[in-house]
Order: sequence, then structure tokens, then C-alpha cells
Amino acid sequence: MQNIGLKQIGKLLPMENGFRIGDDFFIVPFRYNDNLHLLKYPCRSDAYIAIFCKSGEFSVEVNLRTYHVGKHGVFISTPGNIVRVSEESGNPEGMEFIAMAISKEYLSSISFDVKKIFDDRLTLLADPCVMLDEKELEFCDKYIDLLGVVMETDVPNKKEAVGSLIASFFYFIAGLFENNFAKMPDTAFPHSSATRVKLVFEHFMSLVTEYHSTERNMSFYAGRLGLTPKYLSKLIKQVSGRSGPAWIDSFVILEAKNMLKYTDAPIKEIVYKLNFPNPSVFYKFFKAHTGMTPSEYRNG
Repeated sequence: MQNIGLKQIGKLLPMENGFRIGDDFFIVPFRYNDNLHLLKYPCRSDAYIAIFCKSGEFSVEVNLRTYHVGKHGVFISTPGNIVRVSEESGNPEGMEFIAMAISKEYLSSISFDVKKIFDDRLTLLADPCVMLDEKELEFCDKYIDLLGVVMETDVPNKKEAVGSLIASFFYFIAGLFENNFAKMPDTAFPHSSATRVKLVFEHFMSLVTEYHSTERNMSFYAGRLGLTPKYLSKLIKQVSGRSGPAWIDSFVILEAKNMLKYTDAPIKEIVYKLNFPNPSVFYKFFKAHTGMTPSEYRNG
């Protein structure tokens, strides 16, 4: 899986129109064009990313689940997520965005309770996108304008001043997500309305996102969550309609496809990185899930 840092993301965007603080934070308005390949392929970032959709619409996959972001919508991704902007995102000519990204280190250094907002990511699990009404949109625009004004100035303690504004802005956005989540019907998580069950699923997905390359046994994830494999499997099926092993396999296939299509790594190296005992087992696994051999997929 391609890992991209905040510095690399910044290089993909027209930073001449935006503002940045080193490799810790940037905010930039941009229009989509054919030369912009931001998040076109599955990738994992170590930054917090917020994308405000000013016009147009797009679809985004987060950890293999697809979400829609329309005009005046906000999408947030936390570190470790596997993200890809869908190829079926509509007419790119009408897409206009504001992108904001902040490093984990910078966010931790400012007056912002990261644990309070992001450790319990249930609201972002339900839907990492939220629509803004006119008043909320106006409020966000004022925050963004003020950030730009402060970042343009050359005064002492500018980084701290910007940090305080960012903290305030993120608290505001987090509140919008919490309000949105509170309005959701129980059907946002099919077959289960128990908060604990939803949290178990969220923690399971976080672990799979991190460990799928090396751990494919449910007993590993059950052990990390303090549950029996049988009980964990039951909860995952209740919440998502898919089995735990099916989720794990989906992540492994995504990782394998990414390495086959977008790297020159020999298949033997991919077999090793994905912790398969030998190429034969990997070939059978890949063909069973895709209908093609790894070589056929790479050359297709």
C-alpha cells in the first residue's frame, strides 16, 4: 500500500494558491484537473485530512467502504485510513475544493484534545462526510479566511496563533459530525444498535487496516479485543453483514492489487510482504478472489 505523507500530498496540489507551515500544515483551494491525481489510487496517509467540496461532487472509498460527498460537504480522514477517490466521481470539470491537512505531531502540539475527538471515531465510522447548511458553511469560510490572513502575516508566535485557530476549527467541525451522527437512524449500522457492538467493529476495522498484511487469523484480532474468535465473528457479521475473514481478505486483495499494479515489486517479494507461505498459496488466494492470476492482473 502506498504511504503518503503530508509533504507528498502538498506536492500534488497547487500550493501557490494556498498557505502552509513547513511540512506540518497546509490549506489550499484548488480545482480538479486531469493532472491532479490526489488519492486516485489506494493510499494510506499519516496526516489528518479535511476536504471541503465547494462545487461538484465525488465519491471516496475509506477502508473499502464508499461514501458520497456533495456540494458543501466535508470529508475527513484520520491517520492510517486507506483512501481512494472513486473513478466514478462524476464530471471533474465542476469540482472545486479546499484541502486542509495537518500532521499528527503538530495537532498533538497545539491546544487540541486529539484523544477526545479522534480516538472514539464512531462518528467518522458511520460516515466520514457531513453536509453543511448555509450558516455552517459561512462559519467555515470565515475560519478559513482568518487562517489565511494570519498565515500571511510575519509576526512572532504565528505558528502558535495558527495552532489555536486550527484547534478551534477542528472542535467546530467535530461538533458538526457529532450532531450528524446523533440524527442517524439505527439502520446506519444494520442489525445492531448497541454502541458497544459498533465500537467493537470500529476497533476491529482499525486493527485490520494496520495488521492485514501480516495477520489473517481471527484469533489475533479477537485476542487484541479481549473476545473469543467466535463471538467477535458474530458481532462483525451483525454490524456489517460481512464476516470478519471476508473483511480481512478484502484488505489483503486491495494491498496485493496495489502492489501488482503500481509497483515493480517481483511477485515473490509481494508474497513475502503479505506473509503468504509460498507463491502457490498466494496465486490460489488471488485467483479465488479476483478470477485472475497475479500475473494476469499485473499485465491486464
